[in-house]
Amino acid sequence: MRQWLTRWNTLRNQMLAGFLSVMMIVLFCAGIITYNSVSKLLKTKAEKQIKQTAVQANGRLDALIDQIETLTTQAVNEPYVQQLMLSIVNGEEASFSQRQSLSQIANKIQAYSSGVSSVEVYTRDHRQLYPLDDRSLSDRVGSEWISQANDKKGRIVWIGVDSENPDTVLALRRINLVDRWFSNGGYMLIRMHRSYFQFQGEFSNGGRPEMMLLADGAARPIVAGGQLPVDMRELMNADAQTVTLDGRRYILVKQPSEPTGWTLMILYSMRDITDGISVLRLAVMTSGAIGFLLFLVLSLLLSTMITQPLKKLTKAMRSTRLGVLTPNPDVSVTAEIHYLNTTYNQMIEELNRLIKLVYEKETLRSRAELHALQAQINPHFLYNTLEALYWSLQEKGQEDLAELVIAMSELFRYVIGGPDRNEWVTVGKELDHIERYLRIMSVRFGSRLAWRIEAEAELREVRMPKLLIQPLVENAILHGLESKSGQGLVVVRARPSPAAARALRIEVADNGPGMGEELLRAVKEALSGSRMPAGRGSGMGLLNVQRRLQLYYPSRGFAGLTVDSVPGRGTTVGYDLPIMPKGEEESPDDPLGENHSGR
Repeated sequence: MRQWLTRWNTLRNQMLAGFLSVMMIVLFCAGIITYNSVSKLLKTKAEKQIKQTAVQANGRLDALIDQIETLTTQAVNEPYVQQLMLSIVNGEEASFSQRQSLSQIANKIQAYSSGVSSVEVYTRDHRQLYPLDDRSLSDRVGSEWISQANDKKGRIVWIGVDSENPDTVLALRRINLVDRWFSNGGYMLIRMHRSYFQFQGEFSNGGRPEMMLLADGAARPIVAGGQLPVDMRELMNADAQTVTLDGRRYILVKQPSEPTGWTLMILYSMRDITDGISVLRLAVMTSGAIGFLLFLVLSLLLSTMITQPLKKLTKAMRSTRLGVLTPNPDVSVTAEIHYLNTTYNQMIEELNRLIKLVYEKETLRSRAELHALQAQINPHFLYNTLEALYWSLQEKGQEDLAELVIAMSELFRYVIGGPDRNEWVTVGKELDHIERYLRIMSVRFGSRLAWRIEAEAELREVRMPKLLIQPLVENAILHGLESKSGQGLVVVRARPSPAAARALRIEVADNGPGMGEELLRAVKEALSGSRMPAGRGSGMGLLNVQRRLQLYYPSRGFAGLTVDSVPGRGTTVGYDLPIMPKGEEESPDDPLGENHSGR
């Protein structure tokens, strides 16, 4: 039991249990209050608003219908209309002036109602009297609407959307002859704008208008609040009180209109109904405040238990200087923090041992690698020098031997030196060495070899590692000029770097055959770490220079060797060196870039 308690009595489990307990209490209380308040307020507000808006909308629609009913009733009972229609029923033909006089009746209706678009008058045998289009009433509306107008005996019949002009609504009523026992004397067809029934804005609630929809008996929209995402017939046939349109939920209220046979539908957004519920806001704010206070107190307690020992551990870490890690002797009462502190102490002890071991190994490895690279260059260089001597003896005879030997002795003295030779020389000495080397190589190539050394006087005093230019010159002669039939030119330049401040640019260029794209890409890949392409002169000189640059300047951020070549025009190889004062050179014996000569 004690082991089980020790295992589970951890800081993680304590925090988890505390936070979960507080969260459950807060969410349970807030959930009950929110559910009850929202349910009650939503039901009450929705019922009240729906009932009030439905009554107002239905009353407004009835008022519009009654207005058209009254205007048309007055028009058909006009004495002139009654007399004209009675004379036509008695067999008389209406003259042009009589038909044209009906325009006054139509204009009167349109004047009293801005929603009326036009008025048409027909005889009882469906001939058109006004306007003078001579169209038949049966061609304008279906026979069923004419039958309904006859059945209603003078009351207006609301047809709905005009099939010929969807922007208008049609209504039809029969003209009863008062002097002929209210018999059928003709028909009046009224066309109204659909905008006449746009009364949605009159029922806005707090700036949020409800969506009013009005459809005729054929489910054609007379009033539609914007582009509906569903068919009007689906809304008319929907039995549920809530519908979803375009991802939003609405409450649907349908109100049929008895005079017209149309259906008035009102859509209420659930989001608008639930807006402004102050009780819900108060409950959420109260629950949030209580939860915040509880979490704040608990967080302060737990953070104090965690941060105090961690601050001590952080202080021990900050005391690290020059790669020596300091252990933390403090002991924490919390199991996790105590284990962390113990592990940290063990880790820094092991790291101190490994740092010392790695530092010593890296120093030995760098020194051995540099010596190996220089030793790799020296035999290669001596081989080419002896080869030049051989060609001199074969082609030019004994008289030039003394001059050649003198040049070679100076060259060997520079390359090999004594046991305490310095690895850093000035650019001027390095260029003098290149001059001697080129004079020796001219013994072999004769007039085929020409060279030019360009360097400003102040740049000749810049210090650099020894033998970083000679391999590039040797490579230019071997690959660029040996196979060239005409005169070859080697140019060695030392100039300020255009890419970096306080840096020296060394370039060796030749006018040899150059390299194709495939060979140039292979050389660049080899310098970046891949294998150099096989063949004579496998590029060992370039790789040695690249590696020595990396060893001498490990933390300077310079890119190393750059190779540019154009087939038929030659090759240029170069690199950038930082300009450092004397005594501050980085040595491969010191890979950390610091002076440890006093150790």
